[in-house]
Amino acid sequence: MTTSISTEFETEWARWHHAREDQLRDPLGFLSLTGLHWLTDQPERLPEVPGTWWVTDDKVFITAQPADRLEFDGAGIAGVRILTPAEGAPGLSVLHEHRVLEVIRRTGRYAVRVHDPAAPGLSSFDGIPSYAPDPRWVVQGRFTPFDERQTVTTGAVVDGLEHHHIASGTIEFALGEATEQVVAFGEPSDLRLLFTDATSGITTYPAARALAVGAVDADGAVRLDFNRATNLPCAFTDFATCPLAPAQNRLRVAIEAGEQHPRLGRN
Repeated sequence: MTTSISTEFETEWARWHHAREDQLRDPLGFLSLTGLHWLTDQPERLPEVPGTWWVTDDKVFITAQPADRLEFDGAGIAGVRILTPAEGAPGLSVLHEHRVLEVIRRTGRYAVRVHDPAAPGLSSFDGIPSYAPDPRWVVQGRFTPFDERQTVTTGAVVDGLEHHHIASGTIEFALGEATEQVVAFGEPSDLRLLFTDATSGITTYPAARALAVGAVDADGAVRLDFNRATNLPCAFTDFATCPLAPAQNRLRVAIEAGEQHPRLGRN
């Protein structure tokens, strides 16, 4: 019976892991990034990007000629086009032939992020190194809601940027003899964690890993499956602006489960 349960657990994890790798193979996803260009109030040409770009009054201005082959919202850009990306949201997509020039706003700063399906990061991707799945890293926790939702501010992998997360409570759980308490983001119907642990910077990405927790049971119980701890996009590319884990979620224990640092090789 134990072997059967273990085999089923490993099969389910492998199915999830392969789906995760397939998601990363999106030809215009994070592995397709080839550049991140921060804009100023001075019109300038960006490396290998047509047109002229600048920021004025919280708006991104683009000037281009028809020969530049830039397109936004189904229409070519000829002359001046003004874009207003939302803070912290997915960017607005300016098309250039097979590439997407994603215009983003982060902590009041604006940038153009270049997605190219011919990116080396895509062609060289051969999977995500991970710890072998192990049921002992599936633990039960207890969710305690805040009286009111709180905003938790964290730093980012890019100096000077901030991320603002809505937190609805804390989760307490035990790993061996250690009891940990972390702040949980999202709503009780769909919680998630950003955390570091004693493996961070050694076998796992140092800034943070993410864990989808899901819904809280009626009695406050939650299930934490650290075998499904995932890397943020910044683990795969230098052109992401991911958050750091909040100070409350820096675990003392070594979570030897989930995805490892993809740029350190397999361990």
